[in-house]
Amino acid sequence: MRTVLLASAGMFALSAFAPAMAADMAARAPYVKAPPPAAIYNWTGFYVGGFGGYASENSGTPSMEGGFGGGTIGYNWQAGNIVYGLEVDAAGADIDASVSTLGVTARSKIDSLGTVRGRFGFAVDKVLFYGTGGYAWVNNEVSVTALGVTASQSNFHSGWTVGAGVEAFIAPQWSIKGEYLYRSLDSENYFGVPSGTLELHSAQFGVNYHFGGPIVARY
Repeated sequence: MRTVLLASAGMFALSAFAPAMAADMAARAPYVKAPPPAAIYNWTGFYVGGFGGYASENSGTPSMEGGFGGGTIGYNWQAGNIVYGLEVDAAGADIDASVSTLGVTARSKIDSLGTVRGRFGFAVDKVLFYGTGGYAWVNNEVSVTALGVTASQSNFHSGWTVGAGVEAFIAPQWSIKGEYLYRSLDSENYFGVPSGTLELHSAQFGVNYHFGGPIVARY
């Protein structure tokens, strides 16, 4: 009987302290804040930006080469991971070459260039890999100087371009890009002499601002 009474007393004491212990344990339970929803980048929308680069002529003796810089405007559409769009750019340029012989200097200089291109690519969240192609143009001037007298003629060359690039968001509305373009421009006559096809290789880099904010929350 004494054993039964002691066991009963122990159980009673334990039952008296159990709620307090449970309350203390509940009060001490750590609070875990739910993580914020992850964000995915959607490329759909208008953008504007600036770019610059370096171009060199594919052939010719001497070969024209030099830098350029200008502005871009475009629009993207995204469906799943596929992104397609249209981009227009124009730039001032200083791409030239000159040759002198027997006191006569001939110079060819591209002072502006631009493109109207489609883009088609694959987006991996913040990064877009794309191919591009479309219409290209340059404005070129050929000048000949002899005995202190200079004669010059300018022509607008039209043609096509194709290339590839990668673009990545570095902030909610800002992206940077790098791309390579090959340009093939039609021949024009200078002083009655055809220039032949003008071919340029260029590497260019740019920064774009995307309107509307391309972030979409994922819950």
